[in-house]
Amino acid sequence: MRNLWLVAQHEYLKELRKKSFILATLGIPLLIVAIMAVSILLAVRNTDERPVGYVDQSGLLAQAVMPRFDPDEKVLELRAFADRSSAQAALEAGQIQAFYVVPADYLQTRRVQLYFWDKSPGNAARNTFSRFLRANLAAHLPEAINIRVQEGVNLVVRSMDGQREFSQDRFVNLILPPAAGFFLFFAVMTTSGQMLQSVADEKENRTMEVLITSLTPEQIIAGKALGTIGLAFTQLSLWTLTAVIGLIVGARFLDALRAITIPWEFLAVVTLFFIPAFVLIVGIMSAIGASVSEVRQGQQIAGIVNLLFTSPFFFVALVFARPNSTVLVALTLFPTTSFLTVALRWSMTVIPWWQVVAGWLILVGTAVLSIWLAAKIFRLGMLRYGQKIDLRPLLTFAKGLFRREYHA
Repeated sequence: MRNLWLVAQHEYLKELRKKSFILATLGIPLLIVAIMAVSILLAVRNTDERPVGYVDQSGLLAQAVMPRFDPDEKVLELRAFADRSSAQAALEAGQIQAFYVVPADYLQTRRVQLYFWDKSPGNAARNTFSRFLRANLAAHLPEAINIRVQEGVNLVVRSMDGQREFSQDRFVNLILPPAAGFFLFFAVMTTSGQMLQSVADEKENRTMEVLITSLTPEQIIAGKALGTIGLAFTQLSLWTLTAVIGLIVGARFLDALRAITIPWEFLAVVTLFFIPAFVLIVGIMSAIGASVSEVRQGQQIAGIVNLLFTSPFFFVALVFARPNSTVLVALTLFPTTSFLTVALRWSMTVIPWWQVVAGWLILVGTAVLSIWLAAKIFRLGMLRYGQKIDLRPLLTFAKGLFRREYHA
């Protein structure tokens, strides 16, 4: 066990010091910070605190009933003008940022005219006047109906099977599951490739001949796998921390970010699938690295393996149309596609728990089997230097192992 931890520590520190890993790890947080900074800067620069004027030609706003605003809502001052000429003069003088004209036939046409100088008013101005207009239209109604009219439409997005709903204030969360699946899977793809290069490099430069004298193949493969997993969680922790801080800071300036709530149930399920999915791809990459004589050969095969894990993205249209279709259920249970399929389906439907549990158990079993087979393949191919890839001896070896296990 001590040797295993020594290999894991060595692998972790070796990759951690590489410039490529540092750039890749810091690149995503810097990109998040840059995007957030630009968004906040644009939001602050586009914020206009000047009042909004209005001209009432219909008589509907004579009482000037003010609506009820939430404490955290941004409300601008409203100024009434007797006619459009006076409102236009105030606009040209910069006293107001825009003004609305409610025509005499508003009840028939339901059209309101908006006038501004060089820049259209922002959401705060539009929301303030819209709420003001609704409040005055409903002023003569009973209080309960008045309040309901002021609140407006409450949009509810319902999943295809009717078992999941997203209210309007949580509509942003509809995109979080696929975004999180892509975000986490990107970490799997970028970090696990290091496992392939690590095993293949040490075979190619003959370092493995020294290691094998004091370590077993199981200790080498398992230690490298633990070190690579540690690297992945280091990246994910830093990226997640940066994203959370960015959301907290951005919510102070961007109203859309305030509606985001953390889907803890989804995060828990994705984490449970992420760990064995990462172990699975590490085992596959280790087996490829152990069976090739050059890193370039392994990279060519790794591209096909990556396609197996990313293939659920090709079924995005089916996820939106029929999230519980037989194809997607099969992808949920298949080990290489279960992680990403669960992440995509989660936003559109309620996945039956038997599918989640069955998919996770199959994934865990396959991940453990991949590490075991990688160690066996490594033992078989560790001295095969300078030879072309030949899968027949490996298949024969795997069949022999299966027969011995079966007869035992």
